[in-house]
Amino acid sequence: MGFRSYIDNNKRAKQFLHWFIMHPIRTRPRWYIRCFQFLYIKRGRHTVIYNSVRRDVVPFRGCVIGSRSVIESFSVLNNAVGDLLIGDDTRVGIGSTIIGPVTIGNKVNIAQHVLISGINHNYEDITSSIADQGITATPVTIADNVWIGANSVILPGISIGQHVVIGAGAVVAKDVKPYTVVAGNPAYAIKVWDFEQQKWKKYEAAKS
Repeated sequence: MGFRSYIDNNKRAKQFLHWFIMHPIRTRPRWYIRCFQFLYIKRGRHTVIYNSVRRDVVPFRGCVIGSRSVIESFSVLNNAVGDLLIGDDTRVGIGSTIIGPVTIGNKVNIAQHVLISGINHNYEDITSSIADQGITATPVTIADNVWIGANSVILPGISIGQHVVIGAGAVVAKDVKPYTVVAGNPAYAIKVWDFEQQKWKKYEAAKS
C-alpha cells in the first residue's frame, strides 16, 4: 500500500496531515508549507506570478501554469479542494480569484476582479450551520481563446467553449457554446459566429 492510499484509508492520519498542512482558522497553507511552493507549483517558461498574488496552493493537489502566462497583482490562486490547471499565454487580471477544480486553456484573457470557482457551500440541512456543512466541488472548464470581462463570475460546474466572449459583470450560470458572446445576470447569448456568412450575428437573428 502506497503512502497516499494509506492516508486515504486512515481517517486520523488524514486529519493530522490536513492539520499539518492547512491552518484550521486561516484556511490556507501554513507558512512552512508555503516556503516550498517553488517545488510543487509547476510553472512553464517565462511565466510571471506577481509577488502580491495570494497562493493558497497545497502540495497534495495539482497547480500547473503554462508558459508565458501571467498572474497579475492581488489575485488569488487556490487549489485546496481541486486541481488548478492554466494553459500557455493566459493572463489572469488584477484582483481575480480562481478556486479549483478549474481548468483554463491557452490564450485566455481574464480581466480584473473576476471570480472563477469550482466549489459551492452546502446549505440543505437547516438544523446545521452552513459553515459546518462542507462544500461540493464541481470542475470548471474554460477552453482556448476565451475573453472574460471584468467583474464576471463563473459558477461551479460550468463549461465555456472556444472563442467565447463574456461581457463585464456577467454571472455565468450555465454552459456557453463555442463562438458565442454572452452578457448579463444570469448570462445569456447575445451574439454567435455564423460560419456560412463568416460574421458575428445577433443571437435571435442567428436562430431564425
